[in-house]
Amino acid sequence: MQKVQNNKAWFLVLPVLVLVAFSAVIPLMTVVNYAFNDTFGNNAFFWAGLEWFDEMIHSDRLHGALGRQALFSAIILAIEVPLGIFVALNMPKKGFWSSLVLVVMALPLLIPFNVVGTIWQIFGRQDIGLLGHTLAAMGIDYNYTNDPIDAWVTVIVMDVWHWTSLVALLCYAGLQSIPQAYYQAAKIDQASRWAVFRFIELPKMKGVLLIAVLLRFMDSFMIYTEPFVVTGGGPGNSTTFLSIDLVKMAVGQFDLGPAAAFSLMYFLVILLVSWVFYTVMTNPDKSEAGQ
Repeated sequence: MQKVQNNKAWFLVLPVLVLVAFSAVIPLMTVVNYAFNDTFGNNAFFWAGLEWFDEMIHSDRLHGALGRQALFSAIILAIEVPLGIFVALNMPKKGFWSSLVLVVMALPLLIPFNVVGTIWQIFGRQDIGLLGHTLAAMGIDYNYTNDPIDAWVTVIVMDVWHWTSLVALLCYAGLQSIPQAYYQAAKIDQASRWAVFRFIELPKMKGVLLIAVLLRFMDSFMIYTEPFVVTGGGPGNSTTFLSIDLVKMAVGQFDLGPAAAFSLMYFLVILLVSWVFYTVMTNPDKSEAGQ
C-alpha cells in the first residue's frame, strides 16, 4: 500500500519560516551588504570588495580578542564538562530528593543574563559584596575592576555557576536512560566504579555530551552580556572578548564595514569549530559501527 503524503503540513511551518526570515535572514543580508561595501551616508554605497576582511585578518585588535575568546572557551569547557558529569553522577536517581535537586539545578538557567552579571558585579565588590568583603577580611587583595587576573577569575566562576547546571542536567538525562540490567550485570561481574563509568555510563552519555559540548562552546564563544555587565571588557582590554569588541566597533566607533566583516568571520569561526567538534565526537561511533 502506497503511503499518502500530505503537503498541507508545510503551511503550519510557514509562520516559523517567515519569522526566521525577518529575524535572521534579512539582518544577515544587511550585514553581508555592509561587509562588501562602503558608504558615506545617505544610503549611498560603493563596492569595497574584500577590503574590510583584509583589514580584520591583519588586525592586532582582532587577534587579541580571538586569543582571549579561545582561552575563555577552552577554560570553560575544561571545567564545566567534567564538573557537570561529576554532579550528574552524584545526583539522586529517584524520589523526592531527585525532584528537589532537579529544580535547584535548573534555577541558575532561569536567571536572565544581565541579572547574572549584575548579581556577580555586586557580589564581588569589596564595599557591599559578600564575596569581595569576605576576601578583603581574610587579607586577600581581590579587585576585579583593577586586576586582570581577578577579572578573569570572576568571569569564569560566574559562567561556571551559571551554566554547569545545563551540562549536569543533560548528563543526568543520559544516565536515566541506562537500563538497570547494565548495572546488575556489572555488579555480578564485580566491576569497579571506574569500570562502570568507563564502559557503561560514559558510552551512554556520548550523545548528550556532544550536545552539551556544542552548546557550551557556542554560548561561551558568543558570550557578551555577563562579562560586559561585570567588567565592561576591562580592566584595559583583559576581558574584551570578540562579542564585546564587535559591539564597541559597530556601536561605539560606528565602523560598520569592518564590524560587518568581523561579524561574518566570527560566525564562520563558530560554525567551523562546531563542525570539527561534531565530526571528532561522532567519527568514533561510525568507525565502531563499521567494524
